[in-house]
Amino acid sequence: MYNEGKFIEEVTEQLFDEIAQQFLADRFVTGTCPKCGNEEAYGDQCEKCGTSLNATDLINPKSTITGTAPVLKSTKHWFLPLDQYDGFLREWILKGHEKDWKPNVYGQVKSWLEDGLKPRAVTRDLDWGIPVPVEGAEGKVLYVWFDAPIGYISSTKEWAEREGKDWEPYWKSNDTKLVHFIGKDNIVFHCVIFPAMLKAEGSYILPDNVPANEFLNLEGNKLSTSKNWAVWLHEYLQDFPGQQDVLRYSLTATAPETKDNDFTWKDFQARNNNELVAVFGNFINRVVVLTNKYYNGEVPAPNEFSEVDEDTLTEVRAYPAVIAGSIERYRFREALSELMNLARLGNKYLADEEPWKVIKDNPERVKTQMYVALQIATALAVLSEPFLPFTAGKLKNILKLDNSFGWNDINTKTDLIKAGHVIGEAELLFTKIEDEAIQAQVDKLEATKTANKAANKVAAPQKDLIQFDDFAKMDIRTGTILEAEKMPKANKLLVLKVDTGIDVRTIVSGIAESFSPEEVIGKRVTVLVNLAPRALRGVESQGMILMTQNAEGKLVFVNPDTGGVGNGEVIS
Repeated sequence: MYNEGKFIEEVTEQLFDEIAQQFLADRFVTGTCPKCGNEEAYGDQCEKCGTSLNATDLINPKSTITGTAPVLKSTKHWFLPLDQYDGFLREWILKGHEKDWKPNVYGQVKSWLEDGLKPRAVTRDLDWGIPVPVEGAEGKVLYVWFDAPIGYISSTKEWAEREGKDWEPYWKSNDTKLVHFIGKDNIVFHCVIFPAMLKAEGSYILPDNVPANEFLNLEGNKLSTSKNWAVWLHEYLQDFPGQQDVLRYSLTATAPETKDNDFTWKDFQARNNNELVAVFGNFINRVVVLTNKYYNGEVPAPNEFSEVDEDTLTEVRAYPAVIAGSIERYRFREALSELMNLARLGNKYLADEEPWKVIKDNPERVKTQMYVALQIATALAVLSEPFLPFTAGKLKNILKLDNSFGWNDINTKTDLIKAGHVIGEAELLFTKIEDEAIQAQVDKLEATKTANKAANKVAAPQKDLIQFDDFAKMDIRTGTILEAEKMPKANKLLVLKVDTGIDVRTIVSGIAESFSPEEVIGKRVTVLVNLAPRALRGVESQGMILMTQNAEGKLVFVNPDTGGVGNGEVIS
């Protein structure tokens, strides 16, 4: 591309940190987004509204290295002229992929194109990164999102050489489908910048689809590994041994496919208990238990199928195409929902047919019922594998299935599991998760939140200087709260009787939302006794109780802990 003159070389003004003495990479600059007003936008993109930015677009930019306002300084860079590819991108995406790309991806790209594409620098002034291999570019490196997609190609080439394969068909053959699975903050790079690069070079295929997800938050807050606001996999596996698929299921069911979503431990528990245990696991357990109870684990030979049986088996055979169709359109939540609908079909069939009742009067009918139920169980063992691989393996082991079963067998074979086949004993696929286990996870996150607050707490700035005489005017004494009651029709106020050592006086304090009257009676406190009286809701308050906040933001008393300090002692 460089040799063909595809780049623009310009001297521009870039943000420079005078204290750190360096040009600032995009992620080392924050400021106010000029489009939505988000005050924490980065120098390359606003994560709130999704707008692609240049660092110089930010309002009131600030260096994240020193916290100071950077200055503009001239420097030479190479630009990819994205505006020259506007027509191509409109034709390729807005017309070519209007129907098959996810609406959040399509909408974001459309918004960028409507805002007007501008040349984008592909080089940076940094001391880390891939050096720009051209004359006059000493001290400059390639912009990471120009270089990273090239890494996709080079890693393919490295793999192909190691495996003795030709790498080029993977990137240049029209028979190849290129799909980018990414997050929404990287849509611009995979839908605009990288395709423009591929188009400029000319011999590479373009992405067939970019099924980008939106953001998945955790308990209402943005995931952050640096702040430990995350669910760490190794800790999850320790806390929930053998329950890998429960997390896979919950994450798929809450995947932010078209809009931001929130993972909560309560939802995780509900999906396990109400869906995996109560629907999927319950159906399998009933089928296996009844088969062992009635037939010593041997699949019974069916008799004549009823209309219900035929309809049920026909519906089972439709599920492979339905689930596959959702997967191929990258609608994984929808696909998972259809899998659970198959389990619900099985539960409904058993609930309606009631073989445990029919066995008393018509045991031959039960053979057909259990045969049908076992066909559904076998279908679940195969179709659940993309979503619940550990469970699928466990279920195949229970049913004593080999690996000869394939996806297409479900809709082509009339007897997935044959009469006479012997299955294994019942084994629970899923177990109920109790409230205590969930509360432990919530408490762990709350501890993280508290630790983050303490670590990031900024002390209030010092007030204006006073003289010693100003301080000496304040009469601060130790005291004890003798009585306490809520102020009528006031949610925040407690009326206290306080022994100050010089008298017992009434003090009205705004602590009722943090303490009950019973909690504060007998508390040792620090009191400003010579504060001018003030009437609050008709009650004269004759002083002030000194309070502060702990790391959790909770009010605490500033009290005399040292033994032997009596009421009325002066604090100086």
